[in-house]
Amino acid sequence: MRRRLKRVLTAALLAGLAAVAFLGGLRLWVEQKYRDRVYDSLRDVPPRPVAIVLGAGLWPDGSITPVLADRVATAADLYHAGTIQTLLLSGARRPGYDEPGVMLDYAVRLGVPREAVLLDPEGFRTYDTCRRAREVFGLEQAVVVTQRFHVARSLYLCDALGIDAVAVVADRQDYAVRRIVWETREYLALVRAVWDVR
Repeated sequence: MRRRLKRVLTAALLAGLAAVAFLGGLRLWVEQKYRDRVYDSLRDVPPRPVAIVLGAGLWPDGSITPVLADRVATAADLYHAGTIQTLLLSGARRPGYDEPGVMLDYAVRLGVPREAVLLDPEGFRTYDTCRRAREVFGLEQAVVVTQRFHVARSLYLCDALGIDAVAVVADRQDYAVRRIVWETREYLALVRAVWDVR
């Protein structure tokens, strides 16, 4: 009985190590593949017609979160610098919850004209946003605006769905403990992204 239990535990440990190695390898491969398309400085971002601003959720009271505010502010800076001409604000919309609407209000407060903004209320996931950017909005080139933990997967999805994209990092502050949660979740999210575009 003890020998059998030992074999089961050993097999489980080996399977766990294999899963960790696979997830880590996949993340490393994607990040290396797209590292030359990721920009930290707004001045270095090559011109593109549109900035895709990925949703990041709202507070329970419906207000904008710091993560999402940083994404919209970074896109607004790209607009004011003349790097992009249009913002595509993508997020979820349902009764009592309007992520693109809140993003729009913030962008306008930052001086972006309403006519320079497109809204995608069906950006429920990064995959949905990238797919709809190509299929619904007809984008062929774009700048993706998101935080560093998210850029590689975003570029992978854009690439797989036919968008020539670069990304700019919207890390304007330290997100503390939440960053650890996002980084951990990103490993599984990347597996799902690969599955989505298989």
